[in-house]
Amino acid sequence: MFFFTRHLPFREIADHIKREPLVKFTAEACEQLAKLGFPKPKVAVAALNPHGGEGGMFGREEIEEISPAVQDLRDRGYDVAGPIPADSVFHLAKEGHFDAVISLYHDQGHIATKTLDFYRTVSLTLGLPFLRTSVDHGTAFDIAGTGKANEISMVEAILAAAKFGPRWQGGTGSSGQGA
Repeated sequence: MFFFTRHLPFREIADHIKREPLVKFTAEACEQLAKLGFPKPKVAVAALNPHGGEGGMFGREEIEEISPAVQDLRDRGYDVAGPIPADSVFHLAKEGHFDAVISLYHDQGHIATKTLDFYRTVSLTLGLPFLRTSVDHGTAFDIAGTGKANEISMVEAILAAAKFGPRWQGGTGSSGQGA
């Protein structure tokens, strides 16, 4: 899972979905996936609007920005599909149809991954000169010192660093997260 945008108010997300940045981000995600052991990754781009926009009935982002970006990526030789409605793309990835999904906003992807396994999701920050791993659920300051914290996500983050860290030889400067 790669998150195209970061923490934004929901009403601003569509303003950030633009063709060229999406092409650049998705191409970089494919390159980073190669470092993670997917030499020719199959990547899906999630749709932004319900049912992929229904031909413009529920928004034009799929028509004007996302579909053209996917076509640009295909023209460059990347195995990219989309936009695929968010209510099915994550299931398709879980079933093995895709190696990764480009989620267009934070909770679009996190709802899927945290529902699948809340405690074992790990954030990898890619594109840096080193691999950064972290827990995927926040700081939990509200329960710090209470004895209620669950250590599983921290252990998984450390295991991910041990597994993938040796493959890192530096990044290209853009960042994305995978879980």
